[in-house]
Amino acid sequence: MGRIIAIDFGLKRSGIAVTDPLKIIASGLSTVPTAEVLRFLQQYCVQEEVESFVVGLPLHPDGNPAQIASQADDFARKLGELFPGKPVFRQDERYTSSDAKRIILASGVKKQKRRDKALVDKIAAALILEQYMMEHHW
Repeated sequence: MGRIIAIDFGLKRSGIAVTDPLKIIASGLSTVPTAEVLRFLQQYCVQEEVESFVVGLPLHPDGNPAQIASQADDFARKLGELFPGKPVFRQDERYTSSDAKRIILASGVKKQKRRDKALVDKIAAALILEQYMMEHHW
């Protein structure tokens, strides 16, 4: 059984989350500079069996594509080309960053750590993956 990887794509850095092999739990894995994400995923897929990918779909609250949407689309396309045997799904990522910030605040993390944007990206990726799993009954 393979894992599912989710990516919260960003222009500077991207958050990455992964399921356990049984696809029960979604956990933040890492935050990687966006220029290095595809290489990171290649190395990860050598070590772990990955079944599919989920890339966040950046939308405004009204459902229109966000400014970064075309870059996220290009990334999803490149990901599909790099891993032709693994499907790449898209998942609405509206509010995941604000929800991630709220989760970090509620967890009692110290102020300095709450400012860590990499932590927000990793948690946002986990939220994208959780939403995908809930909508597809994993």
